[in-house]
Amino acid sequence: MADITKLETELWEAADELRANSKLSSQGYCMPVLGLIFLRYAWGRFKRVDEQIDAERAKIEGRKPPKDPADYAAKGAMYLPEEARYDYLVSLPDEQDIGKAVNDAMAAIAKENPNLQGVLPDTYTELGNDILREVLRIFNNKALDEDGDDIIGRIYEYFLNKFAPMVASDDGVFFTPKSLVRMIMNVLEPERGTMLDPACGSGGMFVSASDYVRDHGGNPADTMMYYGQEKVDYNAKLCLMNMAVHGMQGIIKSGDEANSFYHDAHELEGKCDFVAANPPFNVDKVKWSRATDAGRMPLGVPKENKKGEVSTSGANYLWINYFYSYLNDKGRAGFVMASSATDSNAEKQQRRKLVESGDVDVMLYVGNNFFYTKSLPCTLWFFDKGKPYELRDKVLFIDAQRYHTAVSTTLNEWTSWQLKNLSAIVWLYRGEIDKYEALLDEYRAYAQGAAPLFGEEEDELLGISEPADFIRAHDAMQRFIERQKTEARTEVATLPKRQQKKRREALAEEVKRLEQAATVISEAAWLTEKFGVGEYRDVAGLCKIASRAEIKGDQDADKSSWSLTPGAYVGVPPVEDDGIDFHDRMHEIHAELVELQAESNELMATISKNFEAMGL
Repeated sequence: MADITKLETELWEAADELRANSKLSSQGYCMPVLGLIFLRYAWGRFKRVDEQIDAERAKIEGRKPPKDPADYAAKGAMYLPEEARYDYLVSLPDEQDIGKAVNDAMAAIAKENPNLQGVLPDTYTELGNDILREVLRIFNNKALDEDGDDIIGRIYEYFLNKFAPMVASDDGVFFTPKSLVRMIMNVLEPERGTMLDPACGSGGMFVSASDYVRDHGGNPADTMMYYGQEKVDYNAKLCLMNMAVHGMQGIIKSGDEANSFYHDAHELEGKCDFVAANPPFNVDKVKWSRATDAGRMPLGVPKENKKGEVSTSGANYLWINYFYSYLNDKGRAGFVMASSATDSNAEKQQRRKLVESGDVDVMLYVGNNFFYTKSLPCTLWFFDKGKPYELRDKVLFIDAQRYHTAVSTTLNEWTSWQLKNLSAIVWLYRGEIDKYEALLDEYRAYAQGAAPLFGEEEDELLGISEPADFIRAHDAMQRFIERQKTEARTEVATLPKRQQKKRREALAEEVKRLEQAATVISEAAWLTEKFGVGEYRDVAGLCKIASRAEIKGDQDADKSSWSLTPGAYVGVPPVEDDGIDFHDRMHEIHAELVELQAESNELMATISKNFEAMGL
């Protein structure tokens, strides 16, 4: 597996050479670089889908139908004419004008995809042949294909955020981390209908929605219609490129008419099956009169400050109003919002109206460091106007701040298995036990596949039937891993020094594979320890189903905060008893401190004598 952080750095350094060795400004070279990643991304998807189509055609007896661009779109890829394929560009001879060839590639793609006319960059002849060829070569890194879209999507995200200060407004927050987007889709379950993102940025919500449809056996081209608003034209172009790469089409509007604070550009109020967004929150300078004239405020009009503007907290609730207003009578919404919005005092009457409507479905608190450019926490809000009667009076609160995987010291994410576990809590709240049981079957199948790696502990993994078996299996895996580490150290120590490094690296890779498998089973243990065979229960510090009466509290309705802060309901996890007697341990610490102090005094006396002997 590629070292993603190292790869990001290497590719960024290569791209930055374009700026250093060309006449382009920092802002001017952003789109050409992202265009090259676009080509590489499109080529990776095209290759995988082309192989799938060839495999399907091989099973057809007799005359085989010709390949059609629609075949690629149905599988989530964009058809690429030969002159637009990355391997063709990389293999061009040295004397070829590479800039013109890349421009021609972009033109060929736009011809196949009319929605990309005027969107793709066409300034590659300005970059210089040698440096452009070198960047193309570096971007052809095979590591980008190791994990398919996951790794190249991360690279795309990384580049977007590196460019953010140069090209975008609102701090450049136009890319939502993939794990947050996928969590939103897992709760919304968008398999058919109309979806709107009124702050669509680079289109991540649409791409993830389409992935969700395909993962569940559908074709989004047949079942979904996407509408987007993005006031920054640059971001709208990225959105169209992103959607095209995935074989998708949608109607994206940009510019002044797409400023959602002042315009319903698609006239979709009350018409959407799904709304998904990561809007720029905590913004200021929103004109109160223009915003109120634009309407879409079923929860109430925000207050006007002395400058004739909406406050930052009020602007957050403008977004919340919009998302709610766009839904039809069965619609669902999922969006990212500043955590302060869950209990801001000025907007409590709007929250009260939401809670009393019965349409608040799930509130999920996310911890720090999920964004490249922001370290602050956020909350995922979910509305469902089609909630069943038995859940109308309830809201599921999840506090996931302690549940994530650290990618680096400054970046966290949810792995695919952690996403499934968080989704499982929602399934149980909704009474969808069959989905929970299917997930347990996935974990069992994974354990069976990993079992041969664990030698004498194999039976523990093959014998998983009850939920508690996952914990025992994980313990067995950990024992085996520790033995492997010990044996590896012993083996390396017996080798000649010239052979040690290579063997140590090989053994480390083997241990890494074992640890990755153990991590998956640890997620199964985490889930089943809390919910067994599939019965929802409130878990302190993680989740709670709260009634409308609990959200209102014991106070008079007008005095209640109507808080939607997950932490206010789920509480904190119990402190595990470590088996240590507090008083005994304090006596031990005190004794250790006295001993260390005596040693310190003795050392200082020795140092003083040495200084005296030196005449100092």
